[in-house]
Amino acid sequence: MSRGVCKNPRVLSSRARFASRALVELSRRYGTRPVRIEDVAERQNIPLKYLQQILLELKSSGFLESRKGPGGGYTLARPPEEITLAEVVRAMDGPIAAVSCVSVFSYQECGCPDPETCSLRRTFGELREAMLAVLDRTTFADLAGDAGAGTPIPADLAIALHGGVVREGNVPSVPD
Repeated sequence: MSRGVCKNPRVLSSRARFASRALVELSRRYGTRPVRIEDVAERQNIPLKYLQQILLELKSSGFLESRKGPGGGYTLARPPEEITLAEVVRAMDGPIAAVSCVSVFSYQECGCPDPETCSLRRTFGELREAMLAVLDRTTFADLAGDAGAGTPIPADLAIALHGGVVREGNVPSVPD
């Protein structure tokens, strides 16, 4: 039975999801010839025009290189084991925090009367740390591993990468 999950863009925007899926595709083909954008769009079910914008942003952020002309396309600028999911999410969505008062790089007061003793701030801070632990340790080499072999990716990460909906067969795995 499929169950929809909230697609809160503050958790992971469609830009970050599509960027991550595109990088998974390019990671699977790392070390081969450049990959055409049309191939990435088709294999990852990403609208072509939207993917063009995303890949340009990933290129300007230093994740991708491109080559024009016949045989051209996109390649990773670094090995997939050197690119973490946290880096890509930050590049696409900015700070990784559910609320601004727990952000390390973009802290903003939330209006709480006593931030030092706020139980919500403490809880959302724990959530941020747990998310970062997963995102910081997950590389694109992990994500590009054979689906069906290895250790399953944490369900929350798999749900986020697949647009907030879990269906049978869409939860990828990472190598052990």
